[in-house]
Amino acid sequence: MSAPLDPSYEPFGGVRDLTHRDADWSGLRVLVVGLGVSGFAAADALLERGAVVSVVSPDTNDAIADRARILEVLGARVVAGEPLADAAPVNTDLVVTSPGVPPTNPLLVACADAGIPVWGEVELAWRMRSREGAAPWLTVTGTNGKTTCVTMLESILQTAGLRATAAGNVGLPILEAVLHPEPYDVLAVELSTFQLHWSRSISAHSAVCLNVAPDHVDWHGSYDEYRRMKGRIYEHAQVACVYNVQDPQTEQLVRDADVVEGCRAVGFTLGLPARSMVGVVEDVLADRAFVEQRQTSAAELCEVSDLAVDGAAPAPHYVADALAAAALARSFGVAPAAVRDGLRAYHPQPHRVQAVATFDDVRYVDDSKATNPPAARASLTAYDHVVWVGGGQLKGADVDDLVREVAPRLRGAVLIGVDQQQIADALARHAPDVPVRQLASTDTEVMDDVLREAHALAQPGDVVLLAPAAASKDMFPSYEARGDAFAAAVRRLAEGAAGSST
Repeated sequence: MSAPLDPSYEPFGGVRDLTHRDADWSGLRVLVVGLGVSGFAAADALLERGAVVSVVSPDTNDAIADRARILEVLGARVVAGEPLADAAPVNTDLVVTSPGVPPTNPLLVACADAGIPVWGEVELAWRMRSREGAAPWLTVTGTNGKTTCVTMLESILQTAGLRATAAGNVGLPILEAVLHPEPYDVLAVELSTFQLHWSRSISAHSAVCLNVAPDHVDWHGSYDEYRRMKGRIYEHAQVACVYNVQDPQTEQLVRDADVVEGCRAVGFTLGLPARSMVGVVEDVLADRAFVEQRQTSAAELCEVSDLAVDGAAPAPHYVADALAAAALARSFGVAPAAVRDGLRAYHPQPHRVQAVATFDDVRYVDDSKATNPPAARASLTAYDHVVWVGGGQLKGADVDDLVREVAPRLRGAVLIGVDQQQIADALARHAPDVPVRQLASTDTEVMDDVLREAHALAQPGDVVLLAPAAASKDMFPSYEARGDAFAAAVRRLAEGAAGSST
């Protein structure tokens, strides 16, 4: 269905010409879809520039209601809590959609059929940069590790004395960062495939795709399309396309990208770096990409021990994230000493391989952010003996390969969530001797039972690891809430253990 046109409609002349914040946005008729943080920021920025803004949100809650009231005072028309229509309002010039709305949504399909441009908030942010002197973007995507990499990069850039922040899919909403009254020197931008799908114009200074594995196939329609959207991070890159040597798919995405003439391909590897790579040489992170004599020498960036987390040696995927962050920083001219100091100063984000407690000689680790099998694999293979806490919404993912690979490390498994039986069946096939405890309760208080079962299975020196390999919303509002529940249950168990020993 096409969006209807009023006979007196005069199209806004030049959506394509809206390439910077000082362009003439006044009179542009915009439909903003979604009223989360990014939708609010988009509507606010457009209203400030004189656009005529309508906002629709199928969801409603207290936060959305507050945002709606503010936007209505500013002049927007807001409809929240009603299903999305299957056509845009009459005479709409532009749709700005939130990343969670899939392209198959009837409203967005109708807009495409009617020839109405659809942007995401990231595309809008790129087009609202200053005409001159805008902060360059260093962009990061990947199935796993995005937030760790981009916040490592933020730490490095700030340590180098640059005014920098992490933005996009983490940290500041990208529009707030772009329009900040005190301009940034550079932005570390995390981008999901949801955001990349709606982006066309971004020309990053340098970009990295950390890895690609099946995820969000339900949103994208196929793995090939999901992978293609990951590759969009490299389009129009100016200085460096950083890829993962251990994941050849990422190198192919670089080969397929249309980049600015002179942009280089730079690999990162956990092995010895060849020319135009960063890698590891005898426990030293080394740069053979951004040094003048890279044919015969390398610059020392830091030691692997500088990446220790809570005194423990870093997992391989954590080292890989650090190498990718270092490569992006080096592409921007950051000195090796600042890379080292920034990585030393970095503290991992919550719920990402986060140590919670150690008692009875057993470590308890929260990696609730491991919401798909590849992320869980990275955590599980970092430890020799693990009691695995897993389960939730698998989103159609297959866990057979994961279970087959990690089976020798498993001391036991405690499973929760709607798709736990799929994991239990895989364990029965590939790890029949591993004791499995299944908990049917969907009450969030089930974590106390989870920890009691896990504690009973663990032996001295083991790790009890929450690495669900699944999304959380069958039981918890978010992966953060799931991790918080795990950590709180660990602390209660530790207090009980301490009390029984006195």
